[in-house]
Amino acid sequence: MGEIAGVRGVRGELKVHSWTRPRENLLDYPVWTLQHGDDARDWRVTGGGWQGRHLVVRLKGIDDRDAAEALVGCPIRVARSQMPPAGPDEFYWYELEGLAVENRDGTSLGRVAGLIETGANDVMRVVGDRERLIPYTPGVHIDRIDLDDGRMVVDWDPEF
Repeated sequence: MGEIAGVRGVRGELKVHSWTRPRENLLDYPVWTLQHGDDARDWRVTGGGWQGRHLVVRLKGIDDRDAAEALVGCPIRVARSQMPPAGPDEFYWYELEGLAVENRDGTSLGRVAGLIETGANDVMRVVGDRERLIPYTPGVHIDRIDLDDGRMVVDWDPEF
């Protein structure tokens, strides 16, 4: 959902890089799970909003700059139960990551390793024998997504 990008001030406020659209939607989730190394911990969001160009939040129990600095770089996750259901033929990015990708002929292209937001349309990073960048354009390049089967069928030439 995002990551802790920095600190603001001396009272433990955190600058946040949000991957939600619009970016302030991240504040709709009252509990965040922050991954710090091998340790994951839930934190309650007690406040937040725009301060200049930055989305800034306060977390319960983070009251000084040192505690805040310890969280810089931590990815922000939220429990699936907090997220609204995806609409018909809509998917959260995390659901697509790891899916096996094959073209219409059944040729394996690899697995979805991530997605890149480009502005015009999102692009999937598919890693197999090599990395391929495939536009995430359902109905154009994406024929079928089957989460239960863990695969995606695409209209893509394996030579690209």
